[in-house]
Amino acid sequence: MPAPAEQLIAALQSEDGGLRHLRRLPPRRSVRCEWPAWVPAEVRDALADNGIVRPWPHQAEAATHAYEGRDVVVATGTASGKSLAYLLPLLTEALRNDGGEEAGRTLYLAPTKALAADQARAVGEFAVPGLVPAIVDGDTPFEHRQWAQRFANLVLSNPDLLHHSLLPRHRMWRSLLKNLKYVVVDECHVYRGVFGAHVALTLRRLLRLAAHYGAAPTVIAASATAADPAASLSVLTGRPAVAVTEDHSPHPGATVALWEPVTYEIEGEPQQASTLSETSRMLAQLVRRGVRTLAFVPSRRGAEIVAAEARSRLGADPRADRIAAYRAGYLREHRRELESDLRDGKLLGVATTNALELGIDVTGLDAVLLCGYPGRLASFWQQIGRAGRGDTEALAVMLAKDDPLDTYLVHHPEAIFDRPVESSVCDPSNPYVLAGHLCLAAEELPLREADLDAIPGSRAVAEQLCEQKMLRRRPGGRYYWIGSERPEVSLRGSGPMGVDIAETSTGRLIGTVDAAASHRLVHRGALYLHQGESFIVDELDLDDGVALVHAAKPPWTTTTQEITHLEILGERERLEMGPATLCLGEVEVTSNVISYQRRRLPSGEVIDTQPLDLPPQVLRTVAVWWTVDPEALEGVPDLPGSLHAAEHASIGLLPLIATCDRWDIGGLSTAAHMDTELPTVFVYDGHPGGAGFAEQAFRKWQDWLGATRGAIAGCTCRHGCPSCIQSPKCGNGNEPLHKRGALALLDRLLEAGRGPVTTTVTAPPATEEQKKEEDLWPGDF
Repeated sequence: MPAPAEQLIAALQSEDGGLRHLRRLPPRRSVRCEWPAWVPAEVRDALADNGIVRPWPHQAEAATHAYEGRDVVVATGTASGKSLAYLLPLLTEALRNDGGEEAGRTLYLAPTKALAADQARAVGEFAVPGLVPAIVDGDTPFEHRQWAQRFANLVLSNPDLLHHSLLPRHRMWRSLLKNLKYVVVDECHVYRGVFGAHVALTLRRLLRLAAHYGAAPTVIAASATAADPAASLSVLTGRPAVAVTEDHSPHPGATVALWEPVTYEIEGEPQQASTLSETSRMLAQLVRRGVRTLAFVPSRRGAEIVAAEARSRLGADPRADRIAAYRAGYLREHRRELESDLRDGKLLGVATTNALELGIDVTGLDAVLLCGYPGRLASFWQQIGRAGRGDTEALAVMLAKDDPLDTYLVHHPEAIFDRPVESSVCDPSNPYVLAGHLCLAAEELPLREADLDAIPGSRAVAEQLCEQKMLRRRPGGRYYWIGSERPEVSLRGSGPMGVDIAETSTGRLIGTVDAAASHRLVHRGALYLHQGESFIVDELDLDDGVALVHAAKPPWTTTTQEITHLEILGERERLEMGPATLCLGEVEVTSNVISYQRRRLPSGEVIDTQPLDLPPQVLRTVAVWWTVDPEALEGVPDLPGSLHAAEHASIGLLPLIATCDRWDIGGLSTAAHMDTELPTVFVYDGHPGGAGFAEQAFRKWQDWLGATRGAIAGCTCRHGCPSCIQSPKCGNGNEPLHKRGALALLDRLLEAGRGPVTTTVTAPPATEEQKKEEDLWPGDF
């Protein structure tokens, strides 16, 4: 690093300050060990040729578990050499191929194409006889796939390709499946929530087909530091696993700064400087000093803005051309070029979404900027771990967004530095996810009783599918697929695949956007950003999955407005606390984007509101909600505004106790909901069938709402601001809101929780099949 961390922090400090906390993470010395006796000399020589003379103990321990046939997950810090834990056994196996034996084959799965490509590049540097790697993903030509099916003993892919192509065509991949020795699941901590449930069921389908062809592969997983990683891997595979968690790799240490952008007053009200602007300012200053910096920004649009503004701040400085944005939605060739330029040092500064959070080799970085808390401690540590090389201390700066959680964290640093990393939340028994995968599994190979026994609730779902004429149960207890065509199941969302963004005049493909987000991001009239260029959407065709745009540089931006209707479908649990009640249950949420506003830059002044005609989106999910009897709310001012403010703040603070960020969840408040007939606040999972976030809120409601109350009370604003009760995703333009009323409301709810509590668990009567399952599989899955 061109300058010590202290000097860089002083240079970043503005006149009015902004630094709220400084924490120095001590350096860690490396510990080496001898190679396990089973590692052949040829493998040791190939590794030595690449500078790896002896392993770290965590690498040797995890590799030995895998070599001896035990599922294992190595969960250590960023850049701790987790790859060697799975390379050792698979390189050893590849030598058998060179010796003329029928060696076992390996399937490597990464959450992104970029990571698989990066691993292929790294593996290619090891000259081990018999190793034949091949990338197989959505960009691989058909003839290359055919070659990989026959000859590759290391197939590098992703769960999407496995789900959409390999498993449906498993007979074509028979050679791989019958010789499958290892399945590598890289960065497995990202498989959480509904996406994690999809991946878990996809992995179980893979292991089931491998067993059908006579293979018994060992699963080797790599993860960022996580709580109980062995249990997380077991949920993904349905099999027991061991964990290796003690990190013996070296690290130069780091200085971590928690930063709150400068606050200034407008008409007596405190206003915070834009976090995006502050991030771009710091990125520009660090790049000007030759500091190789990665800035993590929470949205695609934000990454574009930070990169463009940082370049603008440098003006004629030639280093401006060494700043770029990186995010999902770019074309493959563009992403690979950016990754190469970052590795080679051609780029000094990159503003990225979490697309670069994963294990792509971008070593040599000096500093990391976090534009807001990433939503999970695991992501926080993963992102700041991207900086640090050699003996030079790294610099990491987290800039607080104008958001209740970020504000709370910079003023309560113990919630970051003294709190354990969260456990992953993943529920493969989610019926909304499970139904599609049972159909797919039955189409691939008839389902047996043992297949259903492995997942609680699957018998009931299978019977429902029989009633829907999608499965048929035959004598002997097997279930067969009888549907007319293979069901469409998307791993990364509940709807159709992405929406292409194309230029109206030329037809040039600019990028893609998730279909579920298209109503907000590429509606007619929306302003869309891409690599510093801005486009206005001319048309959104949802049937054809395309948004047509033209280049433009208007002096305004756009934000959508939506209305939401929520219906309670059923309760699971209820806590009755005198005048207050807390519930967990199923709900149906219907939302409709009805208009968008054009807001002048940079003031944010509303220019006009334009109507939109888009179809409603319906979501069946799980929610936590609470009610308070009107008699107990005497003296609470502006009840609708108080409820609305409490809802916003509680959504903002939920990531403090659940493994989510605020974009994973939604909310609704009303002074008299039609189902409860009482003042009610709902917070729900933004995924079909639920993702476990609302349930965590229900279990830890006092911690959650206590922190919410503290965040509102601790904010210095008079009437409410984005740091406490305003929300960036409010469909009602943050109206009405009442800060003082929200505090009174939360006080009464928390006070009620300190009194007598009656707990009610509501569940439908167990069927005979469910009782049988409970007898066979006691306890929690």
